[in-house]
Amino acid sequence: MAVHRIPATPETVRWGVFGAGIPPVLTVASGDTVVLECVSGGPDVMPLAASGMTVPPALAAIHAALPQGPGHIITGPVAVAGAAPGDMLEVKVEKIEFGADWGFCGFRPLWGTLPEDFPERFLSHIPIDRARRTCRLPYGLELELAPFFGVMGVAPPPAYGTISSLQPREHGGNIDNKELGEGATLYLPVWAEGALFSAGDGHGVQGDGEVCVNALEICLTGTFTLTLHKRTGAAPLLAYPRGETATHFISMGMHEDLDVAMRQALREMIAFICARSNLSRQEAYQLCSLAVDFHVTQTVNGEKGVHGMLRKGLLI
Repeated sequence: MAVHRIPATPETVRWGVFGAGIPPVLTVASGDTVVLECVSGGPDVMPLAASGMTVPPALAAIHAALPQGPGHIITGPVAVAGAAPGDMLEVKVEKIEFGADWGFCGFRPLWGTLPEDFPERFLSHIPIDRARRTCRLPYGLELELAPFFGVMGVAPPPAYGTISSLQPREHGGNIDNKELGEGATLYLPVWAEGALFSAGDGHGVQGDGEVCVNALEICLTGTFTLTLHKRTGAAPLLAYPRGETATHFISMGMHEDLDVAMRQALREMIAFICARSNLSRQEAYQLCSLAVDFHVTQTVNGEKGVHGMLRKGLLI
């Protein structure tokens, strides 16, 4: 299968939106691999030159050419030939590489999980050690890096028009799920012709919840293998994003109400268990209570997230 590379340029990125009407920058065949260079951050969060941290030339060029939007800088979209609504796109995260030696984390008024407690602006630029895969916080703590893409998604249903990249929905998007790192697979329902896959919002490390708004926001380059699964009957192959790692199956729920997001993630896991085993719905519900861990993915994107983790090897 072919390997394609898309650099981050003013012509290959967009700022803050998903939409079925956005033309693809490239069309690939099912099974092809795409390398997407992704950059993060607007001019307002760039480090000063005196810090010794250098803004990547690709990011500087994008700042100079494109007006800053409210969401993420996203690379793509990439169309997959033959993809149609009702199909499923399998996205295997083959490799993640760092695109800068620093990242940033901060918060600002009216954002985050506790905006009433933190009405000020606070921003830190954080150096990373690529060789050791660590970062050092300004107050001295060193953290191991675990990079992943906060944003991975296809075009939403065409009826939605152009929507913000901030809220994750049934097309994926700003999922912010730290489990979806190198080696993981994301399964996305296809809503528009070509599927139109995009990625961005590189994270160097993040805790579940992403409570102050940001993870360690960083430039990353991702290698993704895109495999199309065609619908064979009347029903869509998949209704909502799912994930898989070497050790776990992952269900997802997203809603402005965290309770509703939890119920959705639970229903998705019950449906997955029933489809992959001979268990009844009642037995699957019981198994979720006994053996599935549900985590708060993030609480800061408007549409909050919950994901369920089922260890592999348990299903009959």
